[in-house]
Amino acid sequence: MLTTYIPMRYFYSLIVLLLCAPAWADSLRTVEAEYTYYAPENVTIEEAKRIAIDRAKIQALADAFGTIVSQSNSTRIENQNGNTSTDFLSVGGSEVKGEWIETIGEPAISISYDQGILVIKVSIKGKAREITRVSIDLQTVILRNGIDEKSASTDFKDGDDLFLSFQSPVNGYLSVYLVDAENNAYCLLPYRAQQDGIYKVEANRRYLFFKETSAPSEERSVVDEYTMTCSRSSEQNTIYVLFSPHSYIKAADNSSGELLPRDLSFEKFQKWLQNIRKRDNEFQCRTYTVHISK
Repeated sequence: MLTTYIPMRYFYSLIVLLLCAPAWADSLRTVEAEYTYYAPENVTIEEAKRIAIDRAKIQALADAFGTIVSQSNSTRIENQNGNTSTDFLSVGGSEVKGEWIETIGEPAISISYDQGILVIKVSIKGKAREITRVSIDLQTVILRNGIDEKSASTDFKDGDDLFLSFQSPVNGYLSVYLVDAENNAYCLLPYRAQQDGIYKVEANRRYLFFKETSAPSEERSVVDEYTMTCSRSSEQNTIYVLFSPHSYIKAADNSSGELLPRDLSFEKFQKWLQNIRKRDNEFQCRTYTVHISK
């Protein structure tokens, strides 16, 4: 019989690890909610379904963890030609105190019309976690056909170029994915030629991605440049910008050919994303809905 001797100091360390291992799972709660969305005339059914699902998640998070209500006040006093005017501005807002980690099963969606208005009703259930930390202030901008801030846009025409501006106040790791209308998830960053599955970013440095001439000289040979295309009259894509101060590796994917980024199914992408978010409570996932039209 083969036995393994474990020194006592390692045994105690093992006990500590076993006790702490499920801590991340204990912080997750099952949440659920229903939401009814009355869509404006200019919103398509697919877009209305996405909005309704997003709002149902927010409702579930608010019900479970509550909201943070904030208000800021400012007063401006101006004196011109002996006349004094005072402007008082009050800005209020609220945000939920939780984050959605994964969806359990498929959301139940019903579609109906009320006096010609599209009505989407969603019932959703999932795993979520309370936000108890201050999130990292990431500066992310989707750019169309230009590299400065005035080119910021999520509305594209077929043939437009896509760029991304990014800056973080801390060192960390970044990846970018695009999910198309057919539910294919494409890895835009790291670039195809980068083999380690990771992209490290430095604090307080502005990055401009997907433009070769704007990349550092040592990186230009691997930069991929992207042009948005549309096979229908219009379609909707989602860009995921993922960041963490802790190292992580991109999802396992496949080569799509010379002209396309590496890809995987949306289902596999979601499972990979959920697993990372369960284990890293500083992981940030920002999504941007991009509209492309002919």
